[in-house]
Amino acid sequence: MSRIGNRVLTIPENTSIILDTNNFLTITGPKGSLKKTLPKNININFDQDKNVITTVRPDDKKHNKQLHGTTNSLINGMLIGVSKGFMKELEINGVGYRAAVQDNVLNLNLGFSHPVKFEIPLGITIVAPKPTILQVSGIDKQLVGEVAAQIRAYRTPEPYKGKGIKYKTEHIRRKEGKAAGKGK
Repeated sequence: MSRIGNRVLTIPENTSIILDTNNFLTITGPKGSLKKTLPKNININFDQDKNVITTVRPDDKKHNKQLHGTTNSLINGMLIGVSKGFMKELEINGVGYRAAVQDNVLNLNLGFSHPVKFEIPLGITIVAPKPTILQVSGIDKQLVGEVAAQIRAYRTPEPYKGKGIKYKTEHIRRKEGKAAGKGK
């Protein structure tokens, strides 16, 4: 039994939902609009009087059970995205490492012989309140996470000094290094 799939989702205020016959879902809210084609064998029921959405699977086959929770989570992510939005914060650690946003390009100085230029995709907003902090935000949860992961991949944090780009909530396990074993 899928507990996530059986979850009843409440529709936030100022949010409209259009469901096509081919399970093409369009959700529009104060932050923008998201569209997604959902699996056809999962039934999506929404009651505009009660402002709730439910997902129902046709049977207990393994594939339908898998899609049941996934579909419910995708709809929930769309509802949160168009009403509140998503944000990931990145920290840059290292001497001389910094970031700056100019127009549609993120300039990163990460200790390479050249600055890294990252073109910001549509639907994503990147803000650098400090040269060592980046805030990636948008309405599409998947796109926000993907862009944050791409930026982090330019210089992943290393375990000895902790230099690199990391998520704000991420903890880097540190290693001692070679000098720790010399006292013997």
